Amino acid sequence: MTTRDRYLFIRILEACNADCFMCGFALSRDEYRFSVEEFSALLPAAYAAGVRYVRFSGGEPLMHRDVVELVGVGTRHGMKMSLITNGLMLPKMIDPLAEAGLAHVIVSIDGGSAETHDTYRRLPRSFHNGLDGLREARRRTLLTRVNTVVGPHNYTEMPQLQAALTDAGVQQWELSALKLERPIVYPDPGHVEAVCEPLYTADPHHSLVPLGKRFYGDTPLERELFFTHSVTPRAGRPLCHVVDDVIYLDGKRGLGYGCSCIAHADDVPGVPLRQGTTWLLDTPRFRTHVDVFREQAPLRCTGCSTTAAGYSDDVARLGTVPAWHH
Repeated sequence: MTTRDRYLFIRILEACNADCFMCGFALSRDEYRFSVEEFSALLPAAYAAGVRYVRFSGGEPLMHRDVVELVGVGTRHGMKMSLITNGLMLPKMIDPLAEAGLAHVIVSIDGGSAETHDTYRRLPRSFHNGLDGLREARRRTLLTRVNTVVGPHNYTEMPQLQAALTDAGVQQWELSALKLERPIVYPDPGHVEAVCEPLYTADPHHSLVPLGKRFYGDTPLERELFFTHSVTPRAGRPLCHVVDDVIYLDGKRGLGYGCSCIAHADDVPGVPLRQGTTWLLDTPRFRTHVDVFREQAPLRCTGCSTTAAGYSDDVARLGTVPAWHH
């Protein structure tokens, strides 16, 4: 087992107020909410398993009426708490979230302006509210991050978005490739590289530089797989180290996965982690699941995120990774 602190990602609901074209939870009105009681019961088992970081995802976590209380419960149990949001409700909620102990906030922003981003997400005011919430989070000393889904529709906007995020004082940025159930075609891969390579080679003292691998790959082989077969850059061989450090929990179904990416793969069954009101992490079945993906992910996974791939490669190279880099 890893000696590094582990991460627990929890999908606390599936409901969402956005209508993103790439997401299966678009405009979901699912009524399930991960409860404070469930979280309180889960935390001792998570702490015993080496978890010290917890991230809430959705759906849209800020639609959960108990999200502030959930953050507070986690903080009191010694966890560093994070959540990912579309940002629409963030300005009015950042103060109570910060007071409850939220340490890290991630906003999804896909366009270089409100005109484009709000169209992609089909959520008016989400661009401005997201940036306003991030600025206020910085004032409250939270670590701030933006996650961007980039594809043929918006890659040319990334320099503009980089400038906007830098100006807002955002501290971390993930650029991960658009993934759909069909191949993604870039008519001119050379143009993608010409537009986006300066994002990664910018001076980090003056511009916000994306985390992890390039969304189109760092090596010629990764770029060939990406542009020809829509395989996103993944953990380098021989092993994926993300699964040693991450437990992804689908709260509604009580299923666990070794990574937030494989939780969205239709061909990967989750491992039950809940028995009645009891949570059991690191069961023999879950360890087997982790063992399989530790060895197979560098060859098998086709939908890895740039931060996950970069995290694994950094662990292999350095033995450790700064907090919140995945």
